Formats: sequence, structure tokens, C-alpha cells
Amino acid sequence: MTHKQSATANWHDNLASLNELYKGVQEDHKVDVGMSPKVQLYKENKLRLYQYEALPVKQKNTPLLIVYALVNRPFITDLEPDRSLVLRLLEAGYPVFLIDWGYPDESDKFTSLDDYINGYLYRSIQQIHRHTNSKKIDLLGVCQGGVFSLCYSALYPESIRKVITLVTPINFHCDESNLHHWVSGIKSSLSNTSPNNIPGKLLTHFFKAMRPYLLNRDKYRNLSKRIKTSTQLETFLRMEKWINDSPDLAGKAAIEFIEKFYQKNGFVNDNLTIGKKTVQLNKITSPVLNLFADNDHIVPASSSQALAQLIKPTLYKESILEGGHIGAFTRVSSQKKLIITLKKWLG
Repeated sequence: MTHKQSATANWHDNLASLNELYKGVQEDHKVDVGMSPKVQLYKENKLRLYQYEALPVKQKNTPLLIVYALVNRPFITDLEPDRSLVLRLLEAGYPVFLIDWGYPDESDKFTSLDDYINGYLYRSIQQIHRHTNSKKIDLLGVCQGGVFSLCYSALYPESIRKVITLVTPINFHCDESNLHHWVSGIKSSLSNTSPNNIPGKLLTHFFKAMRPYLLNRDKYRNLSKRIKTSTQLETFLRMEKWINDSPDLAGKAAIEFIEKFYQKNGFVNDNLTIGKKTVQLNKITSPVLNLFADNDHIVPASSSQALAQLIKPTLYKESILEGGHIGAFTRVSSQKKLIITLKKWLG
């Protein structure tokens, strides 16, 4: 058998194996995501603020709000019971809240970063203050959500107890950042007068193109070795659902993010304004824990570590996690280290 024939046979065998497993999932299982029970605490336009149901363990005093990115869906933080950052936090007794930014449509194309940070995020946090009767909350920002969390903490330091940034870009011009090299040259200013939303499908293809072989073909090779049980298949299908579930990005906010961060490197160059407010990270008064991954092709460790130069040294701590941009908090082994670090630091 030639190499080409062998490869073809291998693909056929894997497809047949996957098809047999998939039949079982269709017949016997419903592949759900975001299964931890929660209630809607607040809604505004597309945004939904959720509070997760507490588990029967001793509860911590300070509410913890997870702020996810505008790209992809926040259910990745609660993918499935064995890979749920949300569930691990609930098991440790933290009162967990989460913002779901929803799916922007044509009516949102003029929504700005000011609207997201000084509007939606601000009002969501005020809802948590009122609902829990707490003067301060903790923020856990993931990727772009970490950028939003830092901006908020610098603008409203009196309402934040502690901040966690998870796989969050800080220096958008670091040499290892492929996104910087790809995005920095986009002439986004041409679209300011009439911004159009950025289609979610385009974003999906864009991120897959960053690792075209790994994310398009390699993961489908040798599936029979990687997926041997229906449970493993369910995890695979949940990840596929997340990867391909990208909301459109509100046009104005997307343009502003490209210009203020990828082009002007606002944090590092200290030239960042959100709406009419100047953002300076040295105004943050709460302790900051910066968590980054050792194999992150989206946000290189060096990009995240730049935060150490922008936060008061007495407030700053960092820790490295094993894995990639998502695996750092979804892989079972990485998640164990992450939750130990969070529990020790949050108290």
C-alpha cells in the first residue's frame, strides 16, 4: 500500500469510528454546554448578567464577576462539569456572576468601547453591588475581558477588591504576537463614519488561519486514538461548538479596539482613553493577579507579563499556567493548578 493509499484508509477508518460514536450521542445524549444552574439577574439590550446557584458549602463574602471577551461565547468557562472553571469556583464557595454580551446585530454597530465599559459593565457591577449589598467585588477577566476589567479597575478603583487577568494581552506590540503583525496594518479609521459589524464567521476563519494545519486538519487525524468513548466525543463536540460559535462584533467597538490597542498600544504607551475618560493602570488600587499560559499562540506570555511594569509592584503578582489560550483553564490538569492559585490568592 502506498503512503497516499494508507493516509486515505486512515481517514476512512477515523470517519467510520467517529460516525459510530456520533450515532450513540445522537440517540442517547444531548450535548449541552453551560450546565451549571444560574439565574438572570439583569439584562440590557443583548447583555445578560447571570448569578450561579451556590453549592452547599461555606460561602465567601465577596462576589466574583467573570468578564469574558466579546469574541466567542462565555460558556467556555462552564464547558462541562469536568472542565468548568465556574463549577470549580462554586465548589470553593465563591459567589459567581458572569456577563454574557450576547449576539450584536445591525442595531449595535455604533456601540463603542465606552458603551461596553462605562455603560454595560458599569451598570452590571452596580446591579451586583445592590443585589449582594457589597461595596466591593472581585473581577476575573478572560482575554479581552481582562482588558475591560483592568480599564474598569483603573476608572472605578473604589468598587474593586481584587482583579484577576487570565490570558490577557497587555503589550499588543510584542514581537511574539502574530495578531499584532496581522491586525496593526488594518486601515480601520476609514470605517469610523459608518462602521459595519465584523461577522462572527470571519472571526472564526481568522483564528483558525493562525494555526491552519493544527486547527483545520491535524485535529481530525487519528480521531480513533483521541476519541474512544462517548464522553470524549461529547467534549470534542462541545469544543467544536464553542470554536464555531462566534458572535458578530459591534463595528465601532471593534474599530476602537484595533486602533487603541493593536495600533496605538494604549496600555504600554499610556495614551488610552475610553469615551472621555483617561485610563491609567497605575490608578488601580486593588491587588492584581496576572495569569498567562506557556503555550499561548493568541496572547504570548511576554504580552501579558508587560503588566508588571504598569501596576504598582506591591499590588502585582503573576503565575504561569500550562497549556494554550483556552487549555490553560479548560484542561483538567491545568484547571487544578489554576483553582489552587485562585483560592490561595482570593482568600
